[in-house]
Amino acid sequence: MDYKASDSIQDLQYFGEFGGVNPSISDSSTYTFLSAKTMFDTFEGNTEGCYLYSRHSTPSNLYLGEALAALEGTEAANVTASGMGAITAVIFQLCDTDDHIVSSRTIYGGTYAFMKNFLKKFKIGTSFVDITNLEAVEAAITPKTKMIYCEAVSNPLLEIADIKALSKLAKKYNLPLVVDNTFSPLSIAPGKLGADIVIHSLTKFINGSSDCVAGVVCGTSDFCLSLKDVNNGAGMLLGSTMDSLRASSILKNMRTLHIRMKKHSENALYLAENFVKDGLRVVYPGLKSHPSYQIMKDQMTEEYGFGGIMTLDVGSLDQANALMELMQAKNLGYLAVSLGFYKTLFSAPGTSTSSEIPMEEQVEMGLSNGLIRFSIGLDNDIHRTYKTMKNCMLELGILKEAELSK
Repeated sequence: MDYKASDSIQDLQYFGEFGGVNPSISDSSTYTFLSAKTMFDTFEGNTEGCYLYSRHSTPSNLYLGEALAALEGTEAANVTASGMGAITAVIFQLCDTDDHIVSSRTIYGGTYAFMKNFLKKFKIGTSFVDITNLEAVEAAITPKTKMIYCEAVSNPLLEIADIKALSKLAKKYNLPLVVDNTFSPLSIAPGKLGADIVIHSLTKFINGSSDCVAGVVCGTSDFCLSLKDVNNGAGMLLGSTMDSLRASSILKNMRTLHIRMKKHSENALYLAENFVKDGLRVVYPGLKSHPSYQIMKDQMTEEYGFGGIMTLDVGSLDQANALMELMQAKNLGYLAVSLGFYKTLFSAPGTSTSSEIPMEEQVEMGLSNGLIRFSIGLDNDIHRTYKTMKNCMLELGILKEAELSK
């Protein structure tokens, strides 16, 4: 791909108030005006570069927003206090009572619960479909549909959305395509592939240090301004405001994102390939056995790899829990939700991050209770990690020496 997100981010350069190499942090909840008319104009949305109240915006948040717009190649970006803050604001900005959403069936559990349960209060319906089946996606569209929603790499089954094909379908029906790109920053650029709005939970890979929650909406300048409108902007009125100190911290961490994503991907691919050789049931987009391997390869930026998320099915929840507890005891990582940390994180999504999805629907979509989701860390010696993980599985009988010697 010609678009180089890492170059766009690197080319952003700000000076702090006193010449610092980091932009100054604006630690204020409210901002003063030299004239009453300027305050009025700012309330009406007729001024640029004026700050009103930190729920509307701050200099620190705008710096981070510019970097995230550069990451995704969009005109603008609004940061929020969480990934769910970004998702809910977008949905409420696009949908009214009695409207309809077409969504991927495999999405983050919180997003699923919001669409399936909470939106019922507003009579907004959602059809959950296999996003890899374009015929099913098109069949679900109704005259009331207001958006198509998916994750570029789905949580937790790692299904790959064909963003170009979905964009073509969305345009056919004059619908916005909204893509959550949390699992694949830099690896996939949905905006360049035709997505209208790109969402991230910044909590994960982009921040990378598991010390905050945050989100972002990347899109056109008009859409981002509409989210901040003081009269009917969902971002403004729902109040999911990012703190300036956190915005500054995330901006600093973004400067190493390109290095971290390469290492996350390199380590995940190494483990996935070796565990497949051991006869384990592994899902990873970088394996040629993945049903959407070619789609992923066609739409990814190759130097950042296939991402840092891998799943392993060990057959039962008891086995999954035992393995995760043993791996944590062996200092291989943490039994914890979330992803993108420097240490490997692992969880059983059926009973954690996807627990909001009813069991019968988990079974239907192929989410078994023995599935473990791994966010692979930045281990320097990944072969050592592989050997230790393998020994854990041998100890628990998930792997057997006799099978490995065949």
